Amino acid sequence: MGEGALRQRLAMEKEQDIHRYRHVEDFLRPEHLPAAGRLIHRLLTAVGLRARGRRNARRIRVGRNEVHLARLPAAFEGCTLLHLSDLHLDVGRHYVDALVATVSGLVCDACVLTGDYRFGIQGSCAPALAALGRLVPVLPQPVFAVLGNHDGIALVAGLEQLGVRVLMNECSALDRRGAKLHIAGIDDAHYFRTHDVARAANGLAPDACAILLSHTPEPYRIAAAHGFDLMLCGHTHGGQICLPGGIPVLTDCAAPRRLARGAWRFGRMQGYTSVGCGCSIIDARFHCPPEVTVHVLHRAAPGSDP
Repeated sequence: MGEGALRQRLAMEKEQDIHRYRHVEDFLRPEHLPAAGRLIHRLLTAVGLRARGRRNARRIRVGRNEVHLARLPAAFEGCTLLHLSDLHLDVGRHYVDALVATVSGLVCDACVLTGDYRFGIQGSCAPALAALGRLVPVLPQPVFAVLGNHDGIALVAGLEQLGVRVLMNECSALDRRGAKLHIAGIDDAHYFRTHDVARAANGLAPDACAILLSHTPEPYRIAAAHGFDLMLCGHTHGGQICLPGGIPVLTDCAAPRRLARGAWRFGRMQGYTSVGCGCSIIDARFHCPPEVTVHVLHRAAPGSDP
């Protein structure tokens, strides 16, 4: 990921463990305010919605997103990628049971994970890794992943021991009949700011078809400038607790609201922001069901808008 980025991440992880932040905006992030979860819990309990919110959080949907890419090699026509984001696995056993049941039996060509495996932001990564030990064996292989703002770098070794390819500002590829579909990944651009899109894109041919995994959609402009065809991300939870109609109250993201959930486009680059399959701050959802997404890749017709 680069020595400078690694040093910065390790220093910020240490500061986060003792609730010491470099910027005021970091101190005010919802996940950095311990009282936020307790307050939301009490409010939902007071109005009788706590149990419903928890049930909603375990009703995980399987979505489907058709993507047409001009530079997709013919060998990858119909290629399917299972996308999970914001798993927050150590929130409880019943949630892990629901997620494992949802993805078991899904047949795809590969799986991508776009970060946030831990519910909290401090403490041991061991509970999240234990849950990943249950989940990863039932995911389609191979599995590519990036870290999110909730994740300690200690998760990298554990994920790779499970056979997951963790992309830290670097690029890998799927091979099929001599053709390649490049899959790059960057480190967290939201809190740690240790992403390096240029490093991840280094060595890609100008005509290569490349997908970028990012925890957050925030570096979308940089990703498009480096020629990525598709950006897959999460972080926003789609708002998680939304107004009727799925209108988010808060997305905790510097990207435009139109990039906060679902499919989007910026220039020639397409993108998809998952609403996530887990929960942050509190294990409750309203008007924003959790999801895992199957992206189906197609070659764009000649002369069509990619």
